[in-house]
Amino acid sequence: MDISVVVPLYNEEESLPELTEWIHRVMVENSFDYEIILVDDGSNDGSWKVIENLHSKNAAIKGIKFRRNYGKSAALNAAFEEVTGDVVITMDADLQDSPDEIPELYNKIMNENLDLVSGWKKVRYDSKLAKNIPSKFFNWTTRRISGIKLHDFNCGLKAYKYDVVKSIEIYGEMHRYIPVIAKWAGFTKIGEKVVQHRKRKYGVSKFGWNRFVNGFLDLITITFISKFSKKPMHFFGLWGSVSFLLGGGIALWLIIAKLVNLHNHVLNYRQVTDQPLFYLSLLAMIFGLILFMSGFLGEMVARSSSDRNRYLIAKKLNM
Repeated sequence: MDISVVVPLYNEEESLPELTEWIHRVMVENSFDYEIILVDDGSNDGSWKVIENLHSKNAAIKGIKFRRNYGKSAALNAAFEEVTGDVVITMDADLQDSPDEIPELYNKIMNENLDLVSGWKKVRYDSKLAKNIPSKFFNWTTRRISGIKLHDFNCGLKAYKYDVVKSIEIYGEMHRYIPVIAKWAGFTKIGEKVVQHRKRKYGVSKFGWNRFVNGFLDLITITFISKFSKKPMHFFGLWGSVSFLLGGGIALWLIIAKLVNLHNHVLNYRQVTDQPLFYLSLLAMIFGLILFMSGFLGEMVARSSSDRNRYLIAKKLNM
């Protein structure tokens, strides 16, 4: 199969018939063998009935229905387990992403040998205060941390090689960072394409301001897990040792200063236990010990994990 189109949705019954018909027309015009996987993320309108009706008219339309709302990441992850196309296209269900972009996205994956192509909504029709300005700051921060030169990490319109979606796992609200997750999984050929952003035709946006706060927390989580999940002692042990040695050094300096004063018969010196710096040094030593033990426990958990030796292998020869 050439293309799998994945569409996560929540309360989008009005847009689904128009969207699927548009995708079908593009596929037929370009002679693509395709499937459309619609993931109903616990909608409370008639979205699932619409999906069932669309499937009865077009066997290429498939559906997954969650019992409750789990979020976009869960919807994408569930669909990625089912896709069969050589190229996987993800897009939103609100008609703000244009299916006319699909052929060029497919060609960039197949002809330019890219692992992932992310859309860039260079011209947007969203509120500048509520979405555009926070989005630009969010994308700038993600570029700085990840080193991936994309302008629009959160664009729903993306194209992937089949191997990419089968090699990554997304959960929580990690869908914003699929390029980051893919890069750390070894898929480094990441490109970008300017895509059309259309005004919402039906319904209202399902996302609020909290997504930006959650987004930055998820970025920190991904960065930490990707670098230290298999070697937690490298992080906790390092900073635990630094804190312990710093606190121990200060405490040792205070004790030596006391001994020097005693040797020189200085009568009006402050006792070590009367100095706030002494208690700060003890606190630093305790904190360092806690960090070190956290790293040790993390190392024990990592070594007993069922996927401790799970590595993504690109190819094997004569094996």
